[in-house]
Amino acid sequence: MLEIKNLTKAFNTGTENEATIFKGFNFQINKGECTGILGANGCGKSTLFNIISGVLVQDEGDIILNGENINKLKENERARFIGRVHQDPSMGVSPSLTILENISLSDKKCQRFGLRKLINKNKIEFYREILKTLDLGLENKLDTQVKFLSGGQRQSLSLLMATMNKPQLLLLDEHTAALDPKTSHLIMEKTRELIADNGITTMMISHNVRDAIKYSDRIVMLDKGKVILDVNNANITEKELLNIYNSRNSGLVFQEAV
Repeated sequence: MLEIKNLTKAFNTGTENEATIFKGFNFQINKGECTGILGANGCGKSTLFNIISGVLVQDEGDIILNGENINKLKENERARFIGRVHQDPSMGVSPSLTILENISLSDKKCQRFGLRKLINKNKIEFYREILKTLDLGLENKLDTQVKFLSGGQRQSLSLLMATMNKPQLLLLDEHTAALDPKTSHLIMEKTRELIADNGITTMMISHNVRDAIKYSDRIVMLDKGKVILDVNNANITEKELLNIYNSRNSGLVFQEAV
């Protein structure tokens, strides 16, 4: 489904601060699979997501999605079939726009339209119905500016917007890290529901061992741009995963669920 071949990416090339993140990196994600991506800061997790989504351009290598090489596609072109939810609840929405305007924008992703034609009145009831699935009452707040929503409400809306058109690939970039434990749990449950209902292939960066095991089908750990662990979630425990992480990162402690 997703194939990464011979990926190489370095920053500050030719300077004393040159840092090579990936060199000849190969990786594959299976269709319909949710893969948890773990690793310490600087191991390459977010860089990998940025390359896949087109935010960054790799130095060498190929990104192949459903058999199509997407190297030459820009970020906005990839957004037609790659959804992404960021750590910051405000990054996936436009805070100054209303809920209705945000969800309309997402529905028209990569289409040409004028601002006057942004909202299709014939689809408002459809938007209400999918907002109801969040169980947050947002369907009754269509004219509320998103900046007035809580972090959990904004992240729920971001998640819904990222999945409403059933992307081929969904990238979850620590999408619950900025939320309190209770809200994080609710978002993770909604994430699992949306992924399962829509059969979306997903990659999820996490710093929470329990969430990674509970909500992923497969656990992959990166270290210095290399895969050091690749295992089915049913074949590893929280304790084993913590031990592996901490043995590779002396002085650092991986987040343990509370």
